[in-house]
Amino acid sequence: MRSRTPGMWWGNAIEAPDPSALAHFYSELLGWPVGHEEPGTAIVAAAQEGPYLVFQQASDWEPPVWPPVPGGQRAMMHLDFQVGDLEEAVAEAVALGATLAEHQPQDHVRVLLDPAGRPFCLCRDDGG
Repeated sequence: MRSRTPGMWWGNAIEAPDPSALAHFYSELLGWPVGHEEPGTAIVAAAQEGPYLVFQQASDWEPPVWPPVPGGQRAMMHLDFQVGDLEEAVAEAVALGATLAEHQPQDHVRVLLDPAGRPFCLCRDDGG
């Protein structure tokens, strides 16, 4: 994009019923700081230049259904995180407030639901 210059931020905007709470969940999960909070918005970043996860207020939030079913609210996107020890990472995420999804489609991936009910994946690093 021609109008972008060095230092401009980029990231994903994620709707949430409680942006601050969800930002703090992902901050703890990833070890990234919450860099900004205001009513209705909270931002988590890996570094000053990003990427950013911007959590925005959605009063009428409806969590997606996992696994997807016809007529159910579908996840428009989800986050994937590579981890070294899958079971340890799952335990850490659950301790922070995530829920292990009942349906697990792959042996090397665990689908969890964040505190707002959005699926995210922890993917084992097989060294390949």
